[in-house]
Amino acid sequence: MKVNNQQSGLDSWSHMIRSKSAHTKIEGILPLILSAAGALGVAPFAIIRYMNGDWLIAIIDTLIVGGFIVLGTFVYRTRQIRFASIAISVLCVVGVVASVYASGLGRVVWAYPAVMAVFYLTKPREAVILTLLMVAILLPAIVPEDDTFRTATILITLVVMSSFAYAFSIITNRQRELLMQLATKDPLTGAGNRRALEEKLATTVALHKRRDTPAALIILDLDHFKAVNDLHGHAMGDQILCRVTDIINLRIRVTDSLYRIGGEEFVVVLEGQKLDRAAHLAEQLRTLVETNELVPDHLVTISLGVAEIQDGETAGDWMHRADEALFQAKRDGRNTARRAD
Repeated sequence: MKVNNQQSGLDSWSHMIRSKSAHTKIEGILPLILSAAGALGVAPFAIIRYMNGDWLIAIIDTLIVGGFIVLGTFVYRTRQIRFASIAISVLCVVGVVASVYASGLGRVVWAYPAVMAVFYLTKPREAVILTLLMVAILLPAIVPEDDTFRTATILITLVVMSSFAYAFSIITNRQRELLMQLATKDPLTGAGNRRALEEKLATTVALHKRRDTPAALIILDLDHFKAVNDLHGHAMGDQILCRVTDIINLRIRVTDSLYRIGGEEFVVVLEGQKLDRAAHLAEQLRTLVETNELVPDHLVTISLGVAEIQDGETAGDWMHRADEALFQAKRDGRNTARRAD
């Protein structure tokens, strides 16, 4: 996996709050943790600085606390995780640098939690850039230190901490990708599963409501598939499902998406497509499956139902109309496509 294509640890949470399975309590608590950890950690020091008359560092601490609160509130209200994660990371780096130059090298201890936060909140490459930038800016304050041993200790521990944080970020990324595939992909065909379809339909319906963007879906079902399994065995049945998946993927656009939602039932979601274009594609898919010799001496065909999303329609309503069109295709003798007008 390439580093620049990876996500931050916070992206896992971002995906979770968009999922219907996420609990409301969790959705409310997690955004506040982002601001509370930073704000509560720095606030006592700001109070002590004010009491001791250290006005400059006290003001810096206050600004840091205020920044965490503002950004945490922004995340909680807007769910714009990407922007807020970068802003909080930059705030951590700026806070450490400002504190060290305003109050002395003793404040460099805040660089360690800052590094961990940066590698959690941002992508690995972004975290490396921010960490290197922080160390480069701190170098003029660290190197002139009279205690050579202390200087070396600070630099070495920062490098070690960053290396471990980077390694952990990469491993977490790979584990997250694997979990996402297990959660959203059909293990046999590689097509999306029902959960992924529900999320896609919700996004597509919302886009249609906001921008009146057209969309269509095709539900297709293999005809008499149980007879194929009984005659040729389940291994052959699995091979047919994979072949049908390949045929569909080769024909649809990269912006379209394919899902397997049952034993032999598939759904294709077509963004930006009207009913006529979707019906034409359905007929092409029917022909491609029919003309490919998927099983020797046995004709494999599919029936299809096509529906375009309508104003005010829910994802369930949309799917139901496509299902009705599929049932009509089966009633009309199978190996045919019907549209829901």
